[in-house]
Formats: sequence, C-alpha cells, structure tokens
Amino acid sequence: MSMQPFAKDQTKNPPPKNWLDRLLRRFGRIAYGLAVLLMYTLASTALGLALAPALWIWSRLHAWAVPLAGPLPWIVSGFALALCFFIFGLMLLLVVPLYNWVLPTRVKPFKGGYYTLHALPWFLHNGLFYLVRFTFLPFVTLTPFGVWFLKAMGMKIGRHAFINTEYISDPQLISVGDDAALGGSVRIFAHYGGGGNLVIAPVTVGHRATLGLACCVMGDVVIGDDATILPESVVLPGSRVGAGETWGGVPARRIEREEMDRIKAEIRGMAETLG
Repeated sequence: MSMQPFAKDQTKNPPPKNWLDRLLRRFGRIAYGLAVLLMYTLASTALGLALAPALWIWSRLHAWAVPLAGPLPWIVSGFALALCFFIFGLMLLLVVPLYNWVLPTRVKPFKGGYYTLHALPWFLHNGLFYLVRFTFLPFVTLTPFGVWFLKAMGMKIGRHAFINTEYISDPQLISVGDDAALGGSVRIFAHYGGGGNLVIAPVTVGHRATLGLACCVMGDVVIGDDATILPESVVLPGSRVGAGETWGGVPARRIEREEMDRIKAEIRGMAETLG
C-alpha cells in the first residue's frame, strides 16, 4: 500500500473553527491551564464512580471482620482491600470508555499548535485513557479484559492479534491487523511534536506483522503485512515499512535479507564461543 507522508508542513495551524477557538489561541496558556483543571475534574469523577462499588464491598467485609478473634480481622481486611482494588480496576475499564463515548473525544488527524480546539479531543481522549494505563491496564494486558478495553477506546484490533504492552497512546488512531504481534514494552502512539507544533496521525500495523521487544513506533507510520520491527528499534514519523520487510536500529531502517543473515550468523558464532 502506497501512502504519502501525512505531515509535510507543520508550521501553520488550520483556520480557527469559531470565536471560541480564536479566543483560545489568543490566551493559549490560560486556556491550557483551564483544560488541565477540567481534565482533573473529569478524572476525579471517573475514579470516584469506579471506586464506589469497591468502597461499598469494603465497608461490608470490614464490618463483618471486626468482631472476629485473633489475627482474623487483619487477614480478612487485607483480603478485602486486595479484592476491592481489582473491583475498582474492572469498574474503571467500564467507566472510562463510557466517558470517552459521551465526551467530545473523536480524535482526527491534525497538524498545528497545541492550544486550539482541534487538539482538545486528543487531549481528553489520552487523559481518560491514561487513567487506566497508569493504574490497572498492566494487570489485564494479555487478557480478554485488556483487549476489550483497547477496542472500547477505539483501537482497531484484528483476529488473534497478540498485544503484550500497555505503553499505548491515541488508541482511536491505531489499527493492528490479524495475527499481528506487539511484543513486551512496545511503545506505539499516533502523534509526535516539535518546534511548538503537534501532529496527530494514524498508525497502521499490518496482518502478521511483528513488533519486537521495546521498539517504538511514532505517529504517521504504516507497517506492512508480514513485516518485522527488531527489538529496541525506533520507527520515525512518516516511515513506510513494506510488506515482508525487516527494519531495525535507531532510527529504524530497512535491513536486507543478506545483512540479516550475516547478523544472525555473528550472533550464533558469539553464542558458540561463549558456550
């Protein structure tokens, strides 16, 4: 599939949407501060809703444990707290996608400044997603709960895709094909920035593609079917990895089959020498 790089010119914003957008651009720092406070408020309500069932169960179990003799109150209370943590996490998996569906979080490709209404959906979407990413998502990665949550947040995931990472941003703009494999600690996000500009652009991972351990894939990247990204590599914005190709390095580049065979032979030779 041939695609032109998404962002050729990052120096100018699109025209203002309306008078509110013009006002936000004029008082960008103040508007950004208000947006952060709004995000904290929304996050507090989402966390509170997810905590409510856990607190209710805790109060019942704790009241039942207090009259018990010996160390039993402490044992039961400890079990109750641990149970309530997982209840809170599972509830958060439901509450956050609901907020994401109700609020204006429909992220679209964008290039321009951070302080515009165009960037607000991206800001809200990631703010909500991070409530789970930095609290409970590591506990459900590689489980049906984790896959369901990513799909509920808008990430397109093909059949039998293997996702062994929680280091994801902008799930609405990420597509992962059938039988693709994202290794442990892979970082994949559909944005990048620099020079005061923000670029939001989709990421596509093709069918049966493999992303090696801890590699990094930035916005505006297409990885073709059956392609391989080697561990610890950094795929820069605008990269187009062809079907069946192997890329590696920092920044990642195409590695021809002959070079890859030579690298494998050197690794085998070192292993035999050390053995």
